[in-house]
Amino acid sequence: QVQLVESGGGLVQPGGSLRLSCAASGFTFSRNLMRWYRQPPGKERELVALITSTGGTTNYAESVKGRFTISRDNAKNTVYLQMNSLKPEDTAVYYCNTRQGVSGVNYWGQGTQVTVSS
Repeated sequence: QVQLVESGGGLVQPGGSLRLSCAASGFTFSRNLMRWYRQPPGKERELVALITSTGGTTNYAESVKGRFTISRDNAKNTVYLQMNSLKPEDTAVYYCNTRQGVSGVNYWGQGTQVTVSS
């Protein structure tokens, strides 16, 4: 079955960096677009970044452009989110996501907490 396992979150000071990883299994990773979402406290989940199956195209939310970089290693079935120049408003639970099947069923990992605070 589809499984997504995020890691790499933690507490970081403003201006710091973190690299999130998402290990995928149970589907053909190299053929699937992957996404990172986040859910700030008390707010709805929002799309942060996405990357096409080959990594040739990426897209970012305006709020993270120029600071975050999404990448993938298809040999390792892993997608990454490099987060630089972190701000307190980046505090959230970060989730990776894939959609499978004709109907596009969403699959989520358990999430990883990122807290940006001094």
